[in-house]
Amino acid sequence: MKIISKIAAAGLGLVFMGSSVFAQSLADAKKAIDAEQFQKAKSMLKNLVVTQSTKDENYFYLGWVYIKQDYPDSAKAVFQKGLNVNPISALNYAGMGIVARLDKDNSGASTNFNKAVSLAAKDSKPYVYIGKGYLLPDASGKVAPADATAALDILTKGNTASAVKSKDKNATAASSDPELFITMGEADRILLKSNDAYTNFSTALTLDPRSPGANVALGVLWKYADNFEDAEKQFQAALAIDPNYGPAYREWAETDLRWAQSVPSKASEKVKEAAVQYKKYISLTDNSPESQMRYADFLINAGDFQTLQQVTTELAKSSNSNLRAFRYLGYAAYENKDYPAGLTAMNTWITKADPKRIIPRDYLYLGRLQIATKQDSLGIQSLQKALQLDSGYVDVYQDIAKSDFAAKKYKEAGEAYDIYAFKSRNAKLTDHFYAGMGYYFGFTIEDQKTIKDPKAPRADSVLLAKADTAFGYVIQKAGASTPAIAYLYRARIADLRETDRNNIKGLAKPMYEKFIAAAVAKGPPATQQDKDQLTEAYAYLGTYYEFKEKDDTKAAENFGKAKDIDPANKQALDYFKRKAGGGKSK
Repeated sequence: MKIISKIAAAGLGLVFMGSSVFAQSLADAKKAIDAEQFQKAKSMLKNLVVTQSTKDENYFYLGWVYIKQDYPDSAKAVFQKGLNVNPISALNYAGMGIVARLDKDNSGASTNFNKAVSLAAKDSKPYVYIGKGYLLPDASGKVAPADATAALDILTKGNTASAVKSKDKNATAASSDPELFITMGEADRILLKSNDAYTNFSTALTLDPRSPGANVALGVLWKYADNFEDAEKQFQAALAIDPNYGPAYREWAETDLRWAQSVPSKASEKVKEAAVQYKKYISLTDNSPESQMRYADFLINAGDFQTLQQVTTELAKSSNSNLRAFRYLGYAAYENKDYPAGLTAMNTWITKADPKRIIPRDYLYLGRLQIATKQDSLGIQSLQKALQLDSGYVDVYQDIAKSDFAAKKYKEAGEAYDIYAFKSRNAKLTDHFYAGMGYYFGFTIEDQKTIKDPKAPRADSVLLAKADTAFGYVIQKAGASTPAIAYLYRARIADLRETDRNNIKGLAKPMYEKFIAAAVAKGPPATQQDKDQLTEAYAYLGTYYEFKEKDDTKAAENFGKAKDIDPANKQALDYFKRKAGGGKSK
């Protein structure tokens, strides 16, 4: 901060040196913005709005810095000052429209953008910044295709409006503003129009061969095409032009991270390189809280939650820090199992942030933290809030299912696991298995109530059917690697479907036999649970052969196996007692 103060003081000493110095100062401020040196740019522009208070452009670029640093209210105040200075400032009307968009005031945005266009004449910059406004990512870090399309539409109009006359022909050529073509290319890239993006970035580079921004833009295009080597070359080209161009290092770091995620053999090497590149970016962008927040964005994508918690803990201590630091601190603390710190941070973010800035992921983490700190009912409410904000946020169902299962709300757990299992890209066969478990236990609990109290509502047989379907799905998909217990649960379900206990059909027999085959193939039972499950299966088959098939040889064989595993097994002991006493099967 002392260095920045010295820069500002030096600027004040130049007040009487002539307007050309100020023009250069504005150019320097714009260059600092392009290099993401926002604190430096802010200091210069704050000086300029004092020393050149009648120049509306100074106010606009100061407001744009506030937009980039995520302070829209400050930006709005500065844009308004720019309009007070010049009521027909197209740039500041563009700025007011951008703030209105961020406030989700579509009508206000449209009114201000239209006013900016009507005042722009052949000036391309208002069109460029309206386009940039549409391309600002939303609270979840994404740009909607509709917004990218709107950006491209306005930029195309700007290209036409600011076109220049050809020297050789009496015809109109394209605009000569490289920034316009870079911004058009960014919109094209978001819309997956890669060829058009390449053409626009190349045009920008033709117009300004010394543009590090155009080189970086081409590198980003190659990054998303997973052409990592060519992406690196473009970042190196940008740094050859300007070794202090921070965005080249940032994009290089993010390219290395994508490279690591795409090529596992390169993961360790590229993650380390990414960290080095990002530290260079931070060192070149004044190490401000805003730059640290960009670093936090990177750490989220890298999954480095240990470092993220360290960075955001320090940021949260500063009264000047961006409130968003608490969001990332909450995320990181949860992943690091520091649940009390995470809950405090998330509550701070949720209660103090503008409601328009809250995203589904915030409620996901809040809910997880509440559940982790034994506030399950509040946690479920928060998770459901995430779903209300975005019905596609299906991973929430797994958290709801785990909480319900732990609370022995098995029916609800089965339903949540079922939705998660079929809708989430992250679902595994075990999630289908737990859906079956939830439905199964949901039924058996209701069934026990009926047994104890004949007046109680009958157990819902649909739950049993859903459980059987879930276990059947696991068996179908797992094939030869099916866990033995899946057969056991299907056997139990089949047995529960035997409505006439005096005239059993043996519906469970095939599944108990498959369970035994799968369990025995693993070797002798290792745990008491393994022994109990095998004893259950053999005892069932013994009973089946004794009473259904009247086959005492097979009955004795199966009861004998049950007794070998558990000498105290009551069914086996009763069988052999009956036989020793000359009892007959009925």
